[in-house]
Amino acid sequence: MKSDPRVFFASERTLLAWLRTGIAIVGLGFLVSRFGLFLRLLSGQTAHAPASATSGYSHAIGVALVILGSLSVAAATVQHGRFIATLPEIDRPAAYSRTWAVWLAGLVTLSSAALAAYLSFASQ
Repeated sequence: MKSDPRVFFASERTLLAWLRTGIAIVGLGFLVSRFGLFLRLLSGQTAHAPASATSGYSHAIGVALVILGSLSVAAATVQHGRFIATLPEIDRPAAYSRTWAVWLAGLVTLSSAALAAYLSFASQ
């Protein structure tokens, strides 16, 4: 049986595409979360004044997007790991590190989860 490394590398490309998508969702969530603060500063309210309804909604939506981005990266990482485990040894490149993409995705997941926690608990 002949080795076909294209299967493995297609899986790697898919994981990295999900990683880019997750990072984009996290970035959008951060932007939306901080947009309410920006609007409040433009209107002249102080940081200790009660937040308006729109800035509260933007903060909640932004945090939800950050969490969604983190979960999408985590799910893609788990799915990639499970798929790679099903590949026969002949389809896995011998001289190629199979773990760097998983470590990178795990680091992005943890970082975006920390960002979601920061946004949730930091004062606006």
